[in-house]
Amino acid sequence: MDINTVDLSTAVNILNKILNEVNKAIIGKNNITSKVLAAIIAGGHILIDDIPGVGKTTMALSFSKALDLEYNRMQFTPDVLPTDILGFSVYNQSTGKFEYKKGVAVCNLFLADEINRTSSKTQSALLELMEEKRITADGKSCPLPEPYIVIATQNPVGSIGTQMLPESQLDRFMIKLSMGYPSTEAEIDILKNKTGGLVKNVKRIVGAGDIILLQKLAASIYIDDRIYDYMVRLSNATRKHPMIKLGLSPRGTLSLCAMSKAAALMHGRSYVIPDDVGEVFADIAAHRIVADAKAKLSNLDSEQIVAEILKNVPLPKV
Repeated sequence: MDINTVDLSTAVNILNKILNEVNKAIIGKNNITSKVLAAIIAGGHILIDDIPGVGKTTMALSFSKALDLEYNRMQFTPDVLPTDILGFSVYNQSTGKFEYKKGVAVCNLFLADEINRTSSKTQSALLELMEEKRITADGKSCPLPEPYIVIATQNPVGSIGTQMLPESQLDRFMIKLSMGYPSTEAEIDILKNKTGGLVKNVKRIVGAGDIILLQKLAASIYIDDRIYDYMVRLSNATRKHPMIKLGLSPRGTLSLCAMSKAAALMHGRSYVIPDDVGEVFADIAAHRIVADAKAKLSNLDSEQIVAEILKNVPLPKV
């Protein structure tokens, strides 16, 4: 696939094929898988907050197969060390030199399972690789493979053995999603079709190089100045809201821009419209803002405040 020759209809066809393969294993969650794919082609990382057993790990594995990416998974527990993630040097007696042994995070798609069960020291090891897409071990720095995607899962805060992620780490995730329980019909389909693992039925659609080209195509989607202004007004509304003590960061606004472009591409357009921004704003903003005590007294959570902001900020006249 060549970015100079592929047209929008071809790109959309490829994206739909990827989703069709992933949806063989993830039944009844088409909206969630679409947003995960949008975040991947936007070049971002994904945080999935939900209870165990709803298919978070299965979804990550399904994407790795459909995208033909090198995939590693780590179960985060309190005894996981930064060197487990980053790697370390081992002395080789036969050569008389230290040799670097890569950590589990050195791959294309890294699934960090139950990320909020490990120590703060280990959490900090993830910050560089998520933001800079580089890894530093034993004083040596090297780039990670491209594309590089982290899909992290966390159990709801309050579950046994969990702790809240710091705001600096939450800000590194482009979107935060919740899969939720399947519908009655979807769960019946799961019972009927779960005969040895539906992930085995997922076929390769593209490779790592194709994903990079799709990311470049998404980045080239046009945004009118009035849409840029709309994005900034949404961000400013979170910073000035009387019930928010920590609003959307500039990194969050950049994520909103990238995800809006990806949403437009998935809808087959070469330009962003306000509906694209509204479609992804809650997934971008809710985990980044911090509500204050007044919101808690009013029984308002971050999702409700973000929905109110989206409703009240005037749409651009495009």
